Amino acid sequence: MTPELKAKIDDLVAQNKILVFMKGNKLMPQCGFSNNVVQILNSLGVPYATVDVLDDPEIRQGIKEYSSWPTIPQVYIDGEFIGGSDVLIELYQQGELQQKVEVALAS
Repeated sequence: MTPELKAKIDDLVAQNKILVFMKGNKLMPQCGFSNNVVQILNSLGVPYATVDVLDDPEIRQGIKEYSSWPTIPQVYIDGEFIGGSDVLIELYQQGELQQKVEVALAS
């Protein structure tokens, strides 16, 4: 990964309390896993930003290296990599996601 790409991803993660790297965007998810994440975050009623990896092949590959996580979507909360769709579903079902989101948005 180039230093420029790492800096670009660092900036995106730092500028957004809740950020999802996904296929498509929150209005038009382009895969089922991305749609799962959007539905969960929408149900929590929290503000979040998305980055469409289909628009930027460099970010699509770079985010996988950045997080050491091989799949998309990827969710960051308060600068911390949380995981993908399966992890988010699990955290949501256990009630932990709501807590993480509340803490992030309060800071």
